[in-house]
Amino acid sequence: MQTVSTQNSSSLAKALPAAAASQLEVDTESDGQRLDNFLIRHLKGVPKTHVYRIIRSGEVRVNKGRAQADTRVQAGQQVRVPPIRLSEAATAKAANPAPARGFEVLHEDERLIAINKPPGTAVHGGSGLSFGVIEQLRAARPDAKFLELVHRLDRETSGVLLLAKKRSALNAVQAQFRNRAVQKTYLAVVQGTWPAKLKLIDKALHKYLTADGERRVRLAVAGDADDDETASEGKRAITLVTVLRTAKAQELGANWASALGPDAAISLLQVRIKTGRTHQIRVHLASHGHPIVGDEKYGLFPQNKALAKQGLPRMYLHAWQLVLAADGDQPELAFQAPNPFGEAFTFS
Repeated sequence: MQTVSTQNSSSLAKALPAAAASQLEVDTESDGQRLDNFLIRHLKGVPKTHVYRIIRSGEVRVNKGRAQADTRVQAGQQVRVPPIRLSEAATAKAANPAPARGFEVLHEDERLIAINKPPGTAVHGGSGLSFGVIEQLRAARPDAKFLELVHRLDRETSGVLLLAKKRSALNAVQAQFRNRAVQKTYLAVVQGTWPAKLKLIDKALHKYLTADGERRVRLAVAGDADDDETASEGKRAITLVTVLRTAKAQELGANWASALGPDAAISLLQVRIKTGRTHQIRVHLASHGHPIVGDEKYGLFPQNKALAKQGLPRMYLHAWQLVLAADGDQPELAFQAPNPFGEAFTFS
């Protein structure tokens, strides 16, 4: 039975029944899911920060026992959630769900969907965004019993994005990501002439927060402790780079030449990552003096602004190919999202 708190508060709006359920039963599709993700999925409109707060406080109980955010729930378990009251902003957000949206489907079977995510679209809501790809796809497929992101792409990055239609598929493919069995290949357009001999970047990365609370990444230095890692060198990151084409701006078109100058060099790279660190490709390439064109965090800001004025506003990073290894009775699967950068960046 669901219960709803009806206490009044001058700073809080009325509780939403969907966010105030006192008992949630774990269904078979949620078997094995982390507790935090289970609650985020079921408590529509509740900020993630609040979900983590009630878990840390011990107010969330699994079969009457305290649990941690990374506790794996099991089918049939009862998850007790305290009465939750939402602010007016959160209530308004929940009352205006994500609009249904279709995306270019690269592959779909009974287990997985691979879509071509457009640049500028977040994969999920949060950090000031009401919704992303996953919320829009769920709205477009209301009959889907299960639909979850398998992995993430930066908001500015386009290309192959995988979603699971079954819990078993989600667990299996995420295990491949953790074990580095997935081949991930990107296309990147960078400023300058990339050295053909520079094919391997093996540099640890460190995540930090700016003064205004924005998450950034830089090369790790001695003394860094990165998030949940205590090692002073941060987290190891390995990137493989192949030059596909180098050209002058005037060869790419009048808009490129006008923005950067006709003799400015631009390189198209094929990039494979052996690790999946936050902003890995962007920081690794920029660390060698060749930032990705259009990168608002780590790029050359005057050049990016000039390109935007010429109708070239995007970040030129694209998740081009993704290959899943054969797994049991599942064959190897390869997905490819067409090169979106236009004829100027074709390669053989």
